[in-house]
Amino acid sequence: MDKLKGTGVALVTPFNKDLSVDFDGLKKLVDFNINGGVNYLVINGTTAESVTTTTEEKKQILDTIRKHVDGRVPLVYGIGGNNTQAVLDTILATDLTGITAILSVSPYYNKPSQAGIYQHYIAIADACPLPVILYNVPGRTGSNMTAETTLKLAHHDNIIGIKEASGNLEQCMHIVKNKPEGFMVISGEDILTVPMISFGMDGVISVLANAFPEKFSNMVKLALENNFAEASKLMFDFLELNPLMYEESNPVGVKAVLQLYGICEDSVRLPLIEASAGLKTKIQQLL
Repeated sequence: MDKLKGTGVALVTPFNKDLSVDFDGLKKLVDFNINGGVNYLVINGTTAESVTTTTEEKKQILDTIRKHVDGRVPLVYGIGGNNTQAVLDTILATDLTGITAILSVSPYYNKPSQAGIYQHYIAIADACPLPVILYNVPGRTGSNMTAETTLKLAHHDNIIGIKEASGNLEQCMHIVKNKPEGFMVISGEDILTVPMISFGMDGVISVLANAFPEKFSNMVKLALENNFAEASKLMFDFLELNPLMYEESNPVGVKAVLQLYGICEDSVRLPLIEASAGLKTKIQQLL
């Protein structure tokens, strides 16, 4: 899975002002990121507002990206949820042609035990025809997948890595220290990516890279080459901007940046609303 090392981008889903999917904007965003040097694209993740796109829209988005990318970079597809059987049904019903792996978020809202999280992922890994990347993001799910649970799952033949967005560096270090060979540990925290790579993580699945693919990819590349001094300089450029991406929830902030750059509108679907005038002003001042 070396092809999934480096910078992955959790693509936003561009919407028109009437909140229909903007497929032209989606293609423009894909080209912007590939031309910026990102290593792979992640479709239908949290940043894609996957909870407010329909099943048919998800199919159209996947088909559009798959056709437009045409093999230029690997693709990862997000299939997750808090109903294990529904996740299994979705995996079996989805055309995964041309997809390298699926990214599956830890069950949200239910707040299962560690044993429940473990069994959830075992069921997915056993059923999925593609390799599975775990996704731990306690800030959204309401529960943390511990290092111990991750390491148990890491020994499953069809589980190839984890996107770790706990923000807990000690937990991440335990995973890196004790993981089996070949198991990828991917940062889910943009601003912590350089220090995470310094102790052995394999790259990032990024929100910021949607809008800054070249600069962010260069930062990650430098870090993976152990040039942490130069990588840190680029990281510090994002220090004030990064929290603004989440001030009014993701992907509100990054869509505001993409609108300023002429890539797509800043439209989001309820219950999210587009960036406030105050947030837009702060972003513009930094840019």
